[in-house]
Amino acid sequence: MSKADQAYEILKARIMDGHYGPGYRLVIDQLAREHGISSVPWRESLRRLEAEGWVDIVPNVGALVKTFDTDAWQRTLRLLARIEGLATSLSAPSLTSDDIAEARRLNQAMRDALANFDTSHFGRMNREFHELLCSRCDDERLTGMVHHEWSRLELIRRSAFFYAPGRALASLTEHDQLIDLIEGGADADMIETAARRHELNNLTAVMEDAERNRAAQA
Repeated sequence: MSKADQAYEILKARIMDGHYGPGYRLVIDQLAREHGISSVPWRESLRRLEAEGWVDIVPNVGALVKTFDTDAWQRTLRLLARIEGLATSLSAPSLTSDDIAEARRLNQAMRDALANFDTSHFGRMNREFHELLCSRCDDERLTGMVHHEWSRLELIRRSAFFYAPGRALASLTEHDQLIDLIEGGADADMIETAARRHELNNLTAVMEDAERNRAAQA
């Protein structure tokens, strides 16, 4: 692994775990001193992170961890709906009976987490569920894009909390329906449509809830 790759992995990990939060200024000289890697690899890694949408490089200011807004969340979820829907449909024929059983176990674990008001555990199980349904997709580039957008979505959720009352429970019913389609050998278009609609339903629920709140405050 090159020094630039090392620098990139360090920064990406610290952005994702919240160590460098939204708006945090990434100072190259400080990073070089902390990690014993010269300034050039850090500059290369920051340009890469900027291209991927994780940081903003602002003239006369430097590199800042990206601050996400509602528009960014909508764009990310719309893209994820499309690519995850496709990845799920490609993966479905190769999912084993053990995979199906694990998907059902994860969905039940999410129900238990909701009952215990454990939103953090719910979020982790939700991502595991969706990644499991995509796990047999043989298109590595597509799978990489799905993982990338899921990581972006998690970061956005930490920087701006999006929530629609009742949506989490409804999403679990949609999970059951998606599992049933896969287990029943439904055709690829039907599975892709169901997976895509599931993510878009999340978007619709949040935006409708936000609109109700704005109307109530007017």
